[in-house]
Parts: sequence; structure tokens; C-alpha cells
Amino acid sequence: MSGILYLVATPIGNLEDITLRAIRILKEADIVVAEDTRQTLKLLNHLEMQKHLISYHRHSGEDKVREIIEELKSGKNIALVSDAGTPVISDPGEEIVKEALKNEIAVIPIPGPCALITALIASGIDAKEFSFLGFLPLNKKFRKEKFNEIQTAINTVILYEAPHKLLSTLNALKNVTLNRKIVLARELTKIHEEFIMGTAEELLEKIIEPRGEYVIIIEKQEQISQDIFENMTLEEHYKYYESLRI
Repeated sequence: MSGILYLVATPIGNLEDITLRAIRILKEADIVVAEDTRQTLKLLNHLEMQKHLISYHRHSGEDKVREIIEELKSGKNIALVSDAGTPVISDPGEEIVKEALKNEIAVIPIPGPCALITALIASGIDAKEFSFLGFLPLNKKFRKEKFNEIQTAINTVILYEAPHKLLSTLNALKNVTLNRKIVLARELTKIHEEFIMGTAEELLEKIIEPRGEYVIIIEKQEQISQDIFENMTLEEHYKYYESLRI
């Protein structure tokens, strides 16, 4: 009989933000699959646990996925964790989940901390409807498509961004969000937790040296602006998007 793949959410900063159920599953699991075993080891040491760790990250190949699936097929229960927060969300663990389901292996989520939700609920920006785009693509064409999507979004948009890319992303957002409100959230649940609000242009003046991973929350476009786009001719659309220079 196959084992169970548990998707265990872990703290995004403060180590007290872990559920009793998550602690129990980590304790009972035969193997913990971690994006970065060094990060996970800190948490396990804090919980006074010693576990068999397997590393699985975005550079891991198909052989590592097969290895993990074989462990599950042999009857071992595995806890899958990311570096921090909920696994599979902008996380390579997604491939393991897909393969487990293909092999009819039970997948059980153990809910808990998630950076995008933590940032959204404290941002003051409309949380009724939102789109999560994760990290923006590196490919210029796909990246431009995402910015176009942000420009006409009629719901809140949430992104993740690394510190070394933040300023270039804000510069691009300046052309598409104009006066829409943006909130930057960093160091969530940690001592230096910070929420910074303003337009993209105002944020560029406030952020001198980006530090830590950022959650970017962008206010939705008003419906009236969407109507303007719908009434544009094809030629007007082309000229408008060409002027963005993203």
C-alpha cells in the first residue's frame, strides 16, 4: 500500500506560526522533502526533531521526482515543505504533486502560513477578488504580456519579487499602473516586518536599497478604464501598447 504525500505549510518568518497538526505530521513522516534542506533543518532543530531529509528544488531533475514517488509507493509517508510558507505556491514541489496524483497516491494538504495571503489581509487593498501571478517571467515577451494583464486588471493583483529585481519591476509598473495604489510587504511575521504604500513612482523614491523577498499588491483598475480599452480600435490598441516601453 502506498504512503501519503503531505503538503505541510511552515512558518514564513516567526517560528511560532506553525500548527499543531503540522508539527504532528512532521514528527510522524518517514521522510521530509525540502526545497532547501538547510532552511528546513533550522525549523526541525527548533522543533527538536531529527528526520531523513531529501532535497528537491527547481534544478532537480525527473530522476529525483521518480525517487520520491518510489519512496511513496514503498509505503513511506512523506512531508513536502518549501523554504517557507505553503508548498506548491510558486514552488517546484508542484511537479511532485502532479506525479503523485498520476500514480494514485493520496495527497493531503496541511494548511498554514502563506506569504501572499498574509500580505493581502494587512494591505488595505480590496481582498474580495484577486489574481496571483507569482514571480514575473524572465522572458521579455511573456513578461510584457503579464504587465499588459496587470494594466487592465479589474481585480487586485499580487506578485512575488526578489530584492535585486524590485526596482526594475517598479519602473515597469510605473508605466502601467499610473496612480493606482501599490503595497510592498517584506519580512512578513519577522521583527522588521514592513508594509510600504504608494504609487509605483512614489515607491521608487522610498526604496533605496531593497532587502528581503517582497510581496507586491496592486490595486485593481477601475471598470471605467476597462471600458475605454474595449472601445479602442485595433490600431489604437497597438499604438497604446507600443508606447509602454516595458
